[in-house]
Amino acid sequence: MRPLTHIVLASAGSLLLAGCAVGPRYVPPASMQPAEFRGSPSVEARPANGVADMAVWWRSFNDPMLTSLVERGLAQNLDIQQASARVLQARAALRNANSALLPSAQVTGSGGEVYQSLETPNTRVGSSSPQFDRSVQTYELNAGASWELDLFGGNDARRDAARAEWQASQAGATATRLSIAAQIADTYVAIRMLQARLDVARSQLDTQQRLVDLVALQYRKGVAAELQLRQAEGALAPVRASVPSLQNQLEIAMNALDVLIGTQPGTTRADLAVATPIPTPPAISAAGGPAALLRRRPDIVAAERTLAASNARIGAAMSEYYPKFSLSGLLGTASTATGGLFGASSVQANGILGLRWRLFDFGRIDAEIKAAEGRNAEALAIYRLTVLRASQDVEDSFSTLVQQESRAAALVQGQASLARARDASTAAYKGGVASLVEVLDADRRLLEARDGAIEAQASAARAAIASFRALGGGWNAPTAGG
Repeated sequence: MRPLTHIVLASAGSLLLAGCAVGPRYVPPASMQPAEFRGSPSVEARPANGVADMAVWWRSFNDPMLTSLVERGLAQNLDIQQASARVLQARAALRNANSALLPSAQVTGSGGEVYQSLETPNTRVGSSSPQFDRSVQTYELNAGASWELDLFGGNDARRDAARAEWQASQAGATATRLSIAAQIADTYVAIRMLQARLDVARSQLDTQQRLVDLVALQYRKGVAAELQLRQAEGALAPVRASVPSLQNQLEIAMNALDVLIGTQPGTTRADLAVATPIPTPPAISAAGGPAALLRRRPDIVAAERTLAASNARIGAAMSEYYPKFSLSGLLGTASTATGGLFGASSVQANGILGLRWRLFDFGRIDAEIKAAEGRNAEALAIYRLTVLRASQDVEDSFSTLVQQESRAAALVQGQASLARARDASTAAYKGGVASLVEVLDADRRLLEARDGAIEAQASAARAAIASFRALGGGWNAPTAGG
């Protein structure tokens, strides 16, 4: 048997040396990105101070409360904690895949005593001997090892897939952090916008109420017609109705902000009670353009790593076409007495060369490979779509930022003129020169201009936040490894 054993072991060794990995070699998908974003020139030409630090872009709004809320959220948000837990799981899966490439070893030991029956065929014969003892003690101590020889790279491919999935989970966790930071900032701007709009609505409500009181007085004196009074009351109603609607939106936004930073709704209510101006958007750089976006935006990185993992899974599936060899061995001692456990006569050993080959299961292997190829094709389509949507996000946010800033500037310029027109029409109405319709129209236009300017300012700030999110700001790309 020894010559045969030597031949088998030598053959296995030669296969190990000559073994090769199977499956397609991974090549990252080619990029067809343009040289720059279409909206870059307009955004970079905006009048703003300095350029925001992409890593901590929220600080560039120069609003201490905004900075505090974002950083509290990054430390406490529960979505981020879930994403971090998924990274730990993926890291553990990678370690498990790494261990499959290495031999495994274990030490076993046992000690026991058996009290034999005298009524079995064996003991009936043996019990007549003077040396027969019904009580038998056994002691055993063994060290064993086993190793699956990865001749065709199946385990190596699984390790590559696990590494890519771990890297994808890291990028996914970063994408969650970026998303949460942007959501907190966006919600904060919405709160400041609603507070400003509430202030305008309440001021307008007070103005409209004074106008109704004036017309009512004139009506009682017979100077104004009932139609004028009813028109004034009708104009007051929508302004009064806007207050509870805006208040409800403000309550909802504040509750959402508390959940985003990982606290009970109502926690930050006192901190946000005093209204402050809507933060001004900082200068924004396209930060290297579309080419840099592929390296920096975490959801693109995650999609690319998922694609790499699916490619490696094809190789793992193809390795099932080939035989699997394993080596295992055991060295230990066995004795009926503890004193003889380490004697030369108690030594026992064995070695085994194992073979597993799905020789008659190729149809199922074909199906597994096709399924892996299908998942790879799906991952490629997801990656390409992620890249397209990322570019769309940047272009949309750039366009919104520029246009809303232009709109806000126009509305702010018009407010002063409309305020003077409203005051003049009110004075003219009191003097009997202008009609109530003119007063109400001037009042309505001023309200719309003020409210529109606030909305446009908030939309510009929110578009800046969306731009930082779209550009992948707030993180540094990790180096490959595992």
